Amino acid sequence: MSVETGDEFAARLAKVEAIRARGDDPYPVRFDRTHSLGEVRAHWDDKIDVGASTEDVVRVAGRIVGKRDQGKLMFADVRDGTGSIQLFVNTRVLGEDEFARFATEVDRGDWVGVEGTVMKTKLGELSVNVGAFTLLSKALRPLPEKWHGLTDVDTRYRQRYVDLIANDDARRVFDVRFATVAAIRRFLHERGYVEVETPVLHPIPGGATARPFVTHHNALDAELYLRIAPELYLKRLIVGGYDRVFELARVFRNEGLSTRHNPEFTMLELYEAFADYHDMMRLTEELIADAALNAIGTTAVEWDGATVELKPPFERKTMVELIREHAGVDVHPTQTVDELRATCDALDVPWEHSWRSGKLVLEIYEKTAEANIAGPTFVCDYPREVSPLAREHRDDPTMTERFELIVRGRELANAFSELNDPVEQMRRFEAQATLKQLGDVEAHGVDADYVRALEYGLPPTGGMGLGIDRLVMLLAGVTSIREVVLFPHLRREQS
Repeated sequence: MSVETGDEFAARLAKVEAIRARGDDPYPVRFDRTHSLGEVRAHWDDKIDVGASTEDVVRVAGRIVGKRDQGKLMFADVRDGTGSIQLFVNTRVLGEDEFARFATEVDRGDWVGVEGTVMKTKLGELSVNVGAFTLLSKALRPLPEKWHGLTDVDTRYRQRYVDLIANDDARRVFDVRFATVAAIRRFLHERGYVEVETPVLHPIPGGATARPFVTHHNALDAELYLRIAPELYLKRLIVGGYDRVFELARVFRNEGLSTRHNPEFTMLELYEAFADYHDMMRLTEELIADAALNAIGTTAVEWDGATVELKPPFERKTMVELIREHAGVDVHPTQTVDELRATCDALDVPWEHSWRSGKLVLEIYEKTAEANIAGPTFVCDYPREVSPLAREHRDDPTMTERFELIVRGRELANAFSELNDPVEQMRRFEAQATLKQLGDVEAHGVDADYVRALEYGLPPTGGMGLGIDRLVMLLAGVTSIREVVLFPHLRREQS
């Protein structure tokens, strides 16, 4: 706390003590409003002429975010969760004693409740002519300076509550987030999907290739894992007879921090019986376009210095086509490991001795092509080796029916025609377990119960996972995931 902030804190704390000494409560238990500030503006703004007053009395409340003293007259800007309005504080209406109390006791950052009539100033500003006021919560810390706001990035993320008060753009970004999630729910409900909840604590990590967080359940004396994906439980529900399910799930991956990665994030996963990955492509592009229209009013998004058009249909290309286009080589999982290692060397793509042909093809794609995809593009047909839960491609047994949606070099979604053969699924799990024994910390283990579920019969199914945080980044026009997560994980604050 700076010296200036410390002095201000002490001065405000002294005001709290003086209010209490007078017999008043600087933190009263409630205040009865008649209107939100947004409702006042919506109802009266177009009905009152400039400079006119009404006899309409309202009781409103909010935080003081600005205050201007003009002798016997004061103006204050007050804001709640629905909007803002001006307070017109006049000695003749409020009385000299109450006017003096408002002038000396109420600071920027304080919450107040007021009662007064609705009016419009000579400058055309809709206002409440204050006849009475109540201090609802005394802020001990001052808000950031009005014109510069809260600018330190680390402080903005640590103190999101101040960021939301001080920075209009922070509120805009999260309004986009909330509207996006609401639109996705509505879109899926209208198409017959049922929203479900599945466990966060898993006995076996699975559903994605990632390092899990590990915890311990004392009563069961068992090691458990925070879920890295809800996939395997959602597909159990398809086995159980639900045709269309989705979950907006908090998932956890014990990986690094970056502008694209937060260890805790939000994932939409959905599954539809009797569908395949072509159906998932159509659903994904329609869902994203609908979310864009509802959240920001357009499918043309300005992001990272470019305009991205999200109106369907999105481009569709295979992984091997994109490698040929961007790296100038033809590769395929049918090639030998030695051939593909030589190609990696020629392209300066690092490789590891445990990687087989499919993994080497994926690595070539990720290092040479992915970052160059402007998108939105469905990158289709991934090697079977790197897609343990996806169905074998109907035309190429070395590939799977899988796509990732890439926009401006960033993955937004991942989807499959789901593997529903229990014998093949066990074979894939066992291959993953071998990789795990060889040191691959992200490889799957064997989930015997999931295989047992498949043995009861999973119908043909399409599934899709969409990163909500990355979608909101795109729609809100920001390039760091921390801008769209209310309380992102950060390194410990230095005292």
